[in-house]
Amino acid sequence: MTDTAAGVERRRGRDETEEERADRMWGELIQEVRVAQTGVQILFGFLLTVVFTPRYADLADVDKAIYIVTVVLGACATGALIGPVSLHRLVSGRRVKPQAVTWASRMTFIGLILLLATMTSALLLVLRVATHDDFVPYLVTAVVLWYLLFWFGVPLWTRRRYTSR
Repeated sequence: MTDTAAGVERRRGRDETEEERADRMWGELIQEVRVAQTGVQILFGFLLTVVFTPRYADLADVDKAIYIVTVVLGACATGALIGPVSLHRLVSGRRVKPQAVTWASRMTFIGLILLLATMTSALLLVLRVATHDDFVPYLVTAVVLWYLLFWFGVPLWTRRRYTSR
C-alpha cells in the first residue's frame, strides 16, 4: 500500500504471514511485560513487608483497610502480568500463537489497570500516613491523571492520529 494523496510514495504495513506477525507481536509483548512485571513485583514485595513493621500496629483502621486493598490489588496485578508467561508455556507448540497473543495482550492490559489501581492505593496510603492533610486526595487524583495521560491518553491519541484507515 502506498500513500499517494500527499504525493509521497511510502510503503505501509509489513509483508508478513499471520504466524510471522504473531511471532513479532509476541516478542514485543513479552518485552513490555518484562518492564511492567519488574515494577509490580518490586512494589508488591515492599507492600508485603509493611505488615511486619512496628508502625503497622499504629495505623488507623482506614489505613489498614487501604493497605489490605493495596496488597490484594498488587497480588492481582502480579498475577495478570505473569499470566502471559504461563499462557505461552501451556499453549506453546499448539499452533495457536495468534490467539495466544490476543489473550496475552488482554492480560497485560488488565495487569496495567490493576497496577494503576495498586499504585494509586499505595500512594494514597503513604501520603495519608505521611501528612494527614486534606490535600492528599487532590494530590493522588493529580498523579492518577498523570498516569492516565501517559499510560493511555498519549498512546490512544497516537494510535488515532497516526493509524491509517
